[in-house]
Amino acid sequence: MKLGSGTRRWIVCILVTAVSLVLGGCAAKKPAVVWGDPESGLILTYRMPEKEALSYRFSSDQTQNVEVMGQSIATESHMAIGFSVQSKGIKDNGLLLGLRIDTMKVDAKSPQGPLTPDMNAIIGKSFDMTMSGLGKEIDLSGAASIQYDMGPSGKRSLASVFQAFFPDLPGRAVKIGDSWTAEDVITDKTDSVEIRIRMKNEHRLDGYETVAGLECARIKTAVTGTLEGKGEEQGMALTFKGDIKGTDTWYFAYKEGFYVKLVSTASVDGTIDASGPQSMTMALIQDIKMETNLVR
Repeated sequence: MKLGSGTRRWIVCILVTAVSLVLGGCAAKKPAVVWGDPESGLILTYRMPEKEALSYRFSSDQTQNVEVMGQSIATESHMAIGFSVQSKGIKDNGLLLGLRIDTMKVDAKSPQGPLTPDMNAIIGKSFDMTMSGLGKEIDLSGAASIQYDMGPSGKRSLASVFQAFFPDLPGRAVKIGDSWTAEDVITDKTDSVEIRIRMKNEHRLDGYETVAGLECARIKTAVTGTLEGKGEEQGMALTFKGDIKGTDTWYFAYKEGFYVKLVSTASVDGTIDASGPQSMTMALIQDIKMETNLVR
């Protein structure tokens, strides 16, 4: 049978429509941009690369003054850690991360003299941690098992460094000016003292900036919190209390899904109550500066 031109056009139209539907279906199956869009709202999530280790450098400088019976006792400490992080997949609906300590140095100065602990036993150590896609640290038992000796202060673990290392993300799309709140708890233990820090972080998407060659969301954070603790020193029971205030500016590579940089300052205004053969209350003031940089 010979088909008329109208019939042929009708068949061609159906074929074109069918091809369009197939191609349209293929296009619909393409994954959406997982980070959203700066204009309609960014979706910030951690998506650590599995085939590449990210290398970071963290440093902190702390000055502390304790007023004892009208006399000021000053101490200073500096910590620098270089470490690498690599994704090891998913565990318990969270990200399983492998961390390795590449370098570590601690220096402290006090009226008793300088102290530089030997960190050779720490360098090269590895541990796993799990974290939610929004940055909440879930399991740090591996870091807690790695300890270093701070001389008269006793042994400390790496857990306090990483308990609130990764900033928390909002869990919803955000535009410039949008805010979200997150809370962190850090426990720091030595042989004689245990300190618990509770922080409330008011994050705000401040803008965008290129850092280390990566397009980043710039987030500013107002930090408030409390410090509480107990311990014992030279036969005296110690009780620590303090208020914390600070500001952070940090950068997140929203397309790649990882943390790039942090600059942080904080202060603690508190007291130390000592009870024993002689009871007294000492004023405590701390100033802390911290910085984290991606150096891959």
